[in-house]
Amino acid sequence: QVHLLESGGGAVQTGGSLKLSCAASGGTFSSYTLGWFRQAPGKEREFVAAVSRSGRSTSYADSVKGRFTISRDTAKNSVYLQMNILKPEDTAIYYCAGEPSPYDFDYYRESRSYRYWGQGTQVTVSS
Repeated sequence: QVHLLESGGGAVQTGGSLKLSCAASGGTFSSYTLGWFRQAPGKEREFVAAVSRSGRSTSYADSVKGRFTISRDTAKNSVYLQMNILKPEDTAIYYCAGEPSPYDFDYYRESRSYRYWGQGTQVTVSS
């Protein structure tokens, strides 16, 4: 069972950047497909980005495509979300999620596909 811990959230102005990190422990990191989700007040949790266990396949929500980049570092047992050109609508709690996968190129875009979740980190973008 993997444990996930996010960090790197904070408050920025419109157009700014943040890099979220998610450190994994207790599992075989290289076998996990990983994702980032977010939840704004009064809204459902939504998909942001995902990366396959090999790191060679990625997927993004249309709302963040071209602005956010997901990456993983197996040596550091970590997954990252680089967020650029932030907008007020990006304000949310961001969650890291993980799920073992037998395939190098698979990723999951639905929250129900992930069993393991971090506690979340707040991102606030002011106009």
